Amino acid sequence: MDTIPEADDDTPLAAQLAVDARRRIDLHGRRFPRPDRTRILTVANQKGGVGKTTTTVNLAAGLAQAGLNVLVIDNDPQGNASTALGIDHRAGTQSIYEVLVEGAPLSSAVQACPDVPGLWGVPATIDLSGAEIELVSLVSRETRLRRALDHYLEERVQNGEERIDYVLVDCPPSLGLLTVNAFVVGREVLIPIQCEYYALEGLSQLLKTIELIRAHLNPDLQVSTILLTMYDGRTNLAQQVAEEVRTHFPEQTLRTTVPRSVRISEAPSHGQTVMTYDPTSTGALAYLEAARELTERYVQRADLR
Repeated sequence: MDTIPEADDDTPLAAQLAVDARRRIDLHGRRFPRPDRTRILTVANQKGGVGKTTTTVNLAAGLAQAGLNVLVIDNDPQGNASTALGIDHRAGTQSIYEVLVEGAPLSSAVQACPDVPGLWGVPATIDLSGAEIELVSLVSRETRLRRALDHYLEERVQNGEERIDYVLVDCPPSLGLLTVNAFVVGREVLIPIQCEYYALEGLSQLLKTIELIRAHLNPDLQVSTILLTMYDGRTNLAQQVAEEVRTHFPEQTLRTTVPRSVRISEAPSHGQTVMTYDPTSTGALAYLEAARELTERYVQRADLR
């Protein structure tokens, strides 16, 4: 038995368990502050595999669990956000495609998330894969999603329904017309950044694109939030990337980082977010903490209001 090391508080595992325990106590049953108006965040990064969809659905679920009304728009033909939210996105389902291409009202495509009260989603079906080409010939092709969402939000208020507090738009990993629509509908951009070197290279290109959108289509758009994902504090590279991002974007970068997590990866295969699949896991607690920080920063930062 001499070969088994004794656990002590200095090991990475013990440190993580202590952080999780504190977070669990701190966040249990917590209600997050409501914004004074609907916040519309476009979750974007043209680099694939950085955790856009994962971030979108888990932040949305965390916000809804804390008492806020949240709408997720799945604007990615892969439909992964729809899968994680447990909403129907089989071919033929009323979806974001009908809204963008056929001009259907957004309300016709909204579905309630079965696991989380206060969370709704607009699914993406396989039809959306052809939308990039079909949108090219349509009138005001860049503003179709914005008009549909603005009308839906007004419609809810007129019908006496509760206001939506947060809208999160999940984007495809490209800079085509679907992403342009998402940038035009958003008032803020949330950028998930994987803690690896290539992530920094892609960021400068994304910021140039956002500047073009600001100049020509949506002057109100701003990068409000950066979230570091797939963070492994044991590696020097992750620490260096985190330090560089925080140096360049001190106001925007959340203190909370999201670690690599098997639980986060497993959840979509069960048609769930990690918030309902394993709410006490490190990944779920990190996203809940990030959601709280997102709401509290809005109260603190006058430039977002």
